[in-house]
Amino acid sequence: MLSLYTDARARFALAAVLTVMQASSALAHGWAGERFFPATILTDDPFVADEISLPQVSLQPPAPDASQLTNIEIDLLGALRTMGQYQLFIDGPHQALGLLGLNVTWGHTGRAAVGAPNFTTLSPTFDFGKGFGDIPRSLTFLRPFAITGNLGFDFPTQATTAGVPNPNNFSYGFAFEYSFPYLECCVKDVGLRAPFNQLIPPVEVAFTTPISRAPANQTIGTIQPGIIWAGSYFQIGAEAIIPANRLTGHGYGGVVQLHFYLDDLFPRSIGKPVSEWW
Repeated sequence: MLSLYTDARARFALAAVLTVMQASSALAHGWAGERFFPATILTDDPFVADEISLPQVSLQPPAPDASQLTNIEIDLLGALRTMGQYQLFIDGPHQALGLLGLNVTWGHTGRAAVGAPNFTTLSPTFDFGKGFGDIPRSLTFLRPFAITGNLGFDFPTQATTAGVPNPNNFSYGFAFEYSFPYLECCVKDVGLRAPFNQLIPPVEVAFTTPISRAPANQTIGTIQPGIIWAGSYFQIGAEAIIPANRLTGHGYGGVVQLHFYLDDLFPRSIGKPVSEWW
């Protein structure tokens, strides 16, 4: 599956999915076999999807200079970003996914949108996911575990801005999840009822390390334990934000997100494969 979409945060939001095969339930939003992978807050998803956060509110941990920021983010504001994604594989029996992507954050040439840089950045990525549902059935309560991960690079097209270097970065992150929906449906019914039978607690970690045009030992990152409630058309998530080192900050923060699955809400328009448009 190939996905091309634009996150035009100051102008428009548009998503199109191009498929070279007939759409099926196996390619539904976030599914690999019996396993549902939620949209994680900190790290990227290993599946092609059309989605939007309205809104995401975060209180960042205090920075080294003791400043602290509160962010209210909506996926229609900010820098213009385009993303091309190719679904390498979805292995249902083994609950595995792989995704290649190329993200472009476009620099402004005139009046800047809020948060828009004045240079373009190219970011090739590889995302993956793996559920543990195929391990031996005797390991009953380990089977609901899953892991997703991201590997990527950032290549700015401008080496410096106002004399300040724009480094090339290596970014990597992982999300460790425990799926109560999978426990109830596919492992063992332990009697959980709504809303607890739709909870997926994740622990996310993400780091960025400069690989050029920056001093050594400049890695920053956060650890974010939390909880996600996943419904059919949207999810609600909350995570603590814990700096992984002193360079990232000190103290604690938090983030809350309301996230909508556009391809499930609008399967005949935004989420419709291009192969079915004619």
